[in-house]
Amino acid sequence: MDEKEVDFEDIAKRYNVDLRKLELEQLKLAKSLEIKDKINFKLAERVAGIENIFVRNRIISALIVLDNEELVEQEYFEDKIRFPYIPGFRAYRELPAMISVFNKLDEKPDFIFVKGDGILHPRGFGIASHFSLAINVPVIGISDNLVIGEVKKDEVFLNNKLSGKIIQTKEGAKPIYVSPGNFISVNTSALLCRNLQKNIINSQNH
Repeated sequence: MDEKEVDFEDIAKRYNVDLRKLELEQLKLAKSLEIKDKINFKLAERVAGIENIFVRNRIISALIVLDNEELVEQEYFEDKIRFPYIPGFRAYRELPAMISVFNKLDEKPDFIFVKGDGILHPRGFGIASHFSLAINVPVIGISDNLVIGEVKKDEVFLNNKLSGKIIQTKEGAKPIYVSPGNFISVNTSALLCRNLQKNIINSQNH
């Protein structure tokens, strides 16, 4: 079934979820974001990536940490799903598991890549932003789809403000949409994403 055909309002009612209340919470939390470089990312060494998968009624949140491109730590956390899938509200479904797996780390990474949106979100507060605010670490959101924003060349604007960048990973491939979650700028988010891409390509060629 196409996502547009799903009655998410009905799903929210069945789960006793007040979407308007959550929208207001997102709008409020978005005001506390700092879309600027919190640290000198040129000196950053420990980078992490996190992704969530779903098996029946359970979520598995997996996190890996690299230090100078060497794998130094990997953790996962499994839990029961307690919130329905509703576009724009992924964090309320996935964030508890993400925080739990992050808390298992021996040492905090300098920044984290998350599959999902940062400020490129209808209320400027996607899962990457929510996660960053919860763990107090810079987070970059990477998405396969653009849900909102005006595209101008390789930049995406939201309310006439630069909010994300478009990166072509390889010729012929679908682009990815990069947006800061928190504690990092749009340009640095894109730069770090491109650097990661180059490192992956170089490692594959050796």
